[in-house]
Amino acid sequence: MRLDFERLKATVKRELPAKRWQHTVGVMKSSVQLAQKYGADPAKAELAGLLHDYCKYWPVEKQRQVILESDLSKDLLLFDKPLWHGPVGAYVVQRDFGVDDEEVLDAIRYHTSGREGMTLLEKVVCLADYIEPGRDYPEVAHLRTLAETSMEKALIAGFDSTIRFLLSRGEKIFPLTLLSRNALIDELRKKEG
Repeated sequence: MRLDFERLKATVKRELPAKRWQHTVGVMKSSVQLAQKYGADPAKAELAGLLHDYCKYWPVEKQRQVILESDLSKDLLLFDKPLWHGPVGAYVVQRDFGVDDEEVLDAIRYHTSGREGMTLLEKVVCLADYIEPGRDYPEVAHLRTLAETSMEKALIAGFDSTIRFLLSRGEKIFPLTLLSRNALIDELRKKEG
């Protein structure tokens, strides 16, 4: 994978409103920090952080078309539209930019939902998205504290927060999020004894 990182940054920046670009910069920096702390590849973490929201502000119909015309699961269409940009983004950055590193693509693909058996890089980018410095929601300080000692505990708390939010709005919960949470609990239990 030979990419011109600065050119890619400029391309991504053009796709995002200024506030979302600042979020993306925060996710890139947080991803690198978490990667260094927990032993993931910082360069891959930075790239996935840069690209994680590439399609987030695409019109819903454009995202729907990508889902319909690609090999992405059509079940995505049954769930909340803000969930679509991860899988759509992974597909698009592979197609349009030639990103071919499966680890990076999976980190983009699963940054909103997680999945069972998350890789270290997937955990890094997902958690960075929850805790980057620009985030401001009631549980973020707690998640940042947990992230100091355990990505798994922080991610479980993050998924719990997401699930509570969706429940409070009467929204459907993407099954992969529940499976991710449960898998992380199992992972922690194995680690702890």
